[in-house]
Amino acid sequence: QVQLVESGGGLVQPGGSLRLSCAASGRTSGTYVMGWFRQAPGLEREFVAGVARTGGRTGYANSVKGRFTISRDDAKSTVYLQMNSLKPEDTAVYYCAADPSSYISRGRYEYTYWGQGTQVTVSS
Repeated sequence: QVQLVESGGGLVQPGGSLRLSCAASGRTSGTYVMGWFRQAPGLEREFVAGVARTGGRTGYANSVKGRFTISRDDAKSTVYLQMNSLKPEDTAVYYCAADPSSYISRGRYEYTYWGQGTQVTVSS
């Protein structure tokens, strides 16, 4: 069983930065692929970024590639999403998720555990 708690969301101006954190209880090191998803009002939950169980391999949605960076610190059982050059269209609730499979999936139904989400609003 894994519990995930996100933090770090807030209101930021276009062009600004935020760093989201996802603290995991339970063993995630070498066990789970970790991902970030987001959901804007009226839209489906979509994949943002994922990081492999080991080795540091990552994957990103095209819409955030080059602006967002996912990383994991297994000593702290924490996953981060560094978001730079934020745009109004990045506004959404951001969710952290854990997937026990061996590859980075972009499908939300592959992920077993989810956090409660943190709101990110990009507006001037």
